Amino acid sequence: QVQLVESGGGLVQAGGSLRLSCAASGRTSSVGAMGWFRQAPGKEREFVGAINWSGGTIIYADSVKGRCTISRDNAKNTVYLQMNSLKPEDTAVYYCVADKSRFIRTSSRYDYWGQGTQVTVSS
Repeated sequence: QVQLVESGGGLVQAGGSLRLSCAASGRTSSVGAMGWFRQAPGKEREFVGAINWSGGTIIYADSVKGRCTISRDNAKNTVYLQMNSLKPEDTAVYYCVADKSRFIRTSSRYDYWGQGTQVTVSS
């Protein structure tokens, strides 16, 4: 099994930045692609972005493209989400995900999910 623990969430003013981290532990040799989803109150879970195992392919949702950067450090089994120019509509619980496959998917069918970290953007 793989455990994912997110950190870095919090309260920030509109226009500010946050960097989320997600550390994987356990059977990390089975971790391939990693990424992020988010869920705002009363809304469906939404794909934010994902990175393949090598880091050579990264995709973003249109809603965050140009404002967010995903990266990973395989030596630390950690994936990051740098968010800039935050907007109130970015307020959500952000979930880290990991998959056994090395290839990215935008659907929510990832093998492993973290517990989530709250990001609140005030106007």
